[in-house]
Amino acid sequence: MRLESKRFWRTQWIDAKMSAHDQLVLCLCELTRLLWKLLLPLVLLCVLLVAVLVLLVLAVRLWLQSSRNARRAREGRPTVAFFHPYCNAGGGGERVLWCAIRALQNRYADINFVVYTGDLGVTGQQILDGARRRFNVVLPRPVRFVFLQHRVLVEPGLFPHFTLLGQSVGSVFLGWEALTELVPDLYIDSMGYAFTLPLFRYLGGCSVGSYVHYPTISTDMLSVVAERNPRFNNPDFISNSLFLTAFKLVYYCLFAVLYGMAGSCSDVIMVNSSWTLDHILSLWRSPNRTSVVYPPCDVGAFLDVPLEDDEDRKCHAIVSVGQFRPEKDHRLQIRAFKKALDRRREGSGAGAALKLVLIGGCRNQEDEDRVLMLRGLCQELGVADSVEFKLNVSFGELKEEMSRATIGLHTMWNEHFGIGVVECMAAGKVILAHKSGGPKLDIVRPFEGRPTGFLADDEDGYAEAIEQILALPAESRLQIRRDARQSAARFSDEEFEACFLAATEPLMGTLEL
Repeated sequence: MRLESKRFWRTQWIDAKMSAHDQLVLCLCELTRLLWKLLLPLVLLCVLLVAVLVLLVLAVRLWLQSSRNARRAREGRPTVAFFHPYCNAGGGGERVLWCAIRALQNRYADINFVVYTGDLGVTGQQILDGARRRFNVVLPRPVRFVFLQHRVLVEPGLFPHFTLLGQSVGSVFLGWEALTELVPDLYIDSMGYAFTLPLFRYLGGCSVGSYVHYPTISTDMLSVVAERNPRFNNPDFISNSLFLTAFKLVYYCLFAVLYGMAGSCSDVIMVNSSWTLDHILSLWRSPNRTSVVYPPCDVGAFLDVPLEDDEDRKCHAIVSVGQFRPEKDHRLQIRAFKKALDRRREGSGAGAALKLVLIGGCRNQEDEDRVLMLRGLCQELGVADSVEFKLNVSFGELKEEMSRATIGLHTMWNEHFGIGVVECMAAGKVILAHKSGGPKLDIVRPFEGRPTGFLADDEDGYAEAIEQILALPAESRLQIRRDARQSAARFSDEEFEACFLAATEPLMGTLEL
């Protein structure tokens, strides 16, 4: 009986199992039939949506082109527009903008020039006066300014997380505002907002060009994250977490693909250094349209700074020129200066005093807060009496500070070029720059086999280099200063204008004059 009972229940269990299996197969078959019936409607719906999207894009493109044609009929001449939301700032990128417009105005008389800017608190004339005062650049003719109301969309403070993506999406909306305000014949992004390029090319129907100061993302940024190296754009809470590091790497890689697709829309690509060239070629993959155009440095304006023997100076000034942005790493300058002072005290204690002069522009409240933080660091380290801050100085004040200095200091890691480095060399200062990026590859290079400056990459290296420079005989320092000044002639305004005009000639040729 027990054996028959076991067989009975086993048979029941097998039947139940087969029944459940049959039901599952039946359900799957029914689901497959349902999906197959829905496939055709889904395909038709997708086709319909794509067709509507294409028609919408074509309608917007037609509307924008009709707006451009109406403007062209009114003005009777083509328009070249530069996208530079921070054109009233005091950095090297702004000097490139004004020198580029000056070069084009001198070459092409029958073209209107427009600048898209987000500087709402000033007039166009005040912006041009600022360019003259800060950069010694005077335009032959006025330009038209289109003032954008939503520059906040590209402010990094608006995106505490996913900043690169947020600013890039914000730049598309800001670019749309610019495009709807005025549709140019030729569009040039002179500030690095690559995601505006497809907008103006495919919707605006414009020829597009770009001048890249610094790639939005680079392989160096990927390596910093992969190596879990904490920096200003890779905070400790990410570098200390394996999961967050992996997530950020995926995010960066996907963003790099999108950035490359956007940048490749440019008809002409200009980059400001060999370092930037390597990264843009790897990301945008357009070697036939890419060329190096070194930024204009007002070399001639610094040639009248005398090259005097500095042996009898009672105080050696170390001058730093650069905007107060986090990547400029002013903290490193102050800490290295502190170590240099300590080294001198631990030594003989004799010799001239040392002073650090930080010269730069503040773009916004965030930069001003950063200056306050740096002042606090000086107090903390006990060097406040030896550090001076010079904010938003005029060109005349800049030259005056340059003439008093012995050493020109630069600390930005992977600086794309380094106009301040060139200016220090042209002014006859012994330059001490970061051992990376443009300063290493393009600027602080031997002249006729002789050194033109010094390179370092950490606090101890900078402090040691400062000590080494001050320990040199005055005549040796003077020879380095002479060679540096001659080497800096490669980056003059005249060299920039010639290279810029040659690079943009294919673009200008598309305009119907």
